[in-house]
Amino acid sequence: MRRIIHLLFLTCPLVTLLAQQKLTALNDDQGEIQPWSKNVRYWQYKGEPVLLVGGSKTDHLFLADGLLEHLDDIKEVGGNFVRNTMCQREGKELKPYALVNDSLFDLDQWNEDYWTKFQNMLKWTNERDIIVQIEVWDRFDYSQKYWEISPWNPRLNVNYGYEDIGFDEKYPLHPSKDVQPFFHAIPNMPRYDKKLDLIYKYQEAFVTKMLSYSLQYGNVLYCMDNETTTDALWGQYWINFIKAKAKEQGISVGTTDMFDDVHKGKESLSAPIIFNDGEHYTFADISQVNSRNFDDTHWHELQWLLDQVNKTHPRPSNHTKIYGGGFSNYGSGGQEDGIERFWRNILAGSAAVRFHRGPNGNNLNDRAKASIMAVRLLESQMKLWELKPHMELLVDRSPNEAYLAAWPGEKYALYFTNSGSVGLDLTKSNGTFTLKWISITEGTSYKEEKIQGGAVKTITAPFKGGWVAALTRDN
Repeated sequence: MRRIIHLLFLTCPLVTLLAQQKLTALNDDQGEIQPWSKNVRYWQYKGEPVLLVGGSKTDHLFLADGLLEHLDDIKEVGGNFVRNTMCQREGKELKPYALVNDSLFDLDQWNEDYWTKFQNMLKWTNERDIIVQIEVWDRFDYSQKYWEISPWNPRLNVNYGYEDIGFDEKYPLHPSKDVQPFFHAIPNMPRYDKKLDLIYKYQEAFVTKMLSYSLQYGNVLYCMDNETTTDALWGQYWINFIKAKAKEQGISVGTTDMFDDVHKGKESLSAPIIFNDGEHYTFADISQVNSRNFDDTHWHELQWLLDQVNKTHPRPSNHTKIYGGGFSNYGSGGQEDGIERFWRNILAGSAAVRFHRGPNGNNLNDRAKASIMAVRLLESQMKLWELKPHMELLVDRSPNEAYLAAWPGEKYALYFTNSGSVGLDLTKSNGTFTLKWISITEGTSYKEEKIQGGAVKTITAPFKGGWVAALTRDN
């Protein structure tokens, strides 16, 4: 019966809208992360608009060694956005459940060390105004090699056997094949079986335990899955569940899901689910556009996705994973590709960007730190929510040479991927502009110069490497 209630949670749009408005007012008072009231494509935290940028050394941040020092490192360079998967792939001492002997878990008993680490991460990020995007379920934890060490595997717990639950001993296929019944434990799911009611009991207990900590903090966003290929009903169920738990405490929370095929753009089957549903997906995570797509193609696919997300249900768009490193077979590219994607996301109008962990991302390496510092330097000259993409104002641009966001006549952010020279059309913008150069390679300001408007002006990057030219009208 409880599941039916949760599935009906959003069936009354008018009632839901009024309730959401009331909860948003509560959020304003309590300082929760939420869409900015003046421009819902960006985030607001503690009553102020905020651009989320970051990078971290791992996905399951709360289980990382030296976490406190790592968070200080993130904060020092201007980072304020991290990803935290509720990971279950670590060693047996770092699982969510207690060991009743040296090899078997009891799903009715918690491993308090796991949850203490989770609580510490929430507390420490909250103290540093770092926003945490939690991923509740990660499909990779339940297939292939990680299934062999999973507490949910009947072989490794005292709570049920394979026949009781309907699980197989092995799931050797890539999790994208969606053959794991774990993700079908909700009635009406394609692979649902009555036996799965038992696993659902433990799933609900796990999410409830997680929320008992995370709902105490206002710096948390919720993503249901990592790269899911499961029917959207799965994520929508857990979104309803989390929203209902938050409502019981008088707050509202940001929720979404991360679909795997978003990188396909117009050919994606899952992306329209996000576009057309602003109730479940109160923000969009379109991270997968940052794999397989390169250079101008990445820019165009990104622009299309952002336009679609905001066509009927404007809201923030996050990139909790920006690939670039390792030259993976699924198209991560190299570290420079990660830097370029990061900056394209910024100029295109994304609300949150984070470098993916290594080896397929820049994590928080020196390149990532420099880009984060450079973004904050750019913000000291102009706010990104003041700008929109204006590529039509670039003249004699080569492919992937430069990208532009602007408030025409007032402010321009011109990004060069690796030196270059382009024309900037200022024919309708009279007056004098101050141009300040920011090095993406170093994360420092370089020099400034004066530019006279009223014509097409040639802007040339000072040296090789990535650069941002920040132009602001004088007076």
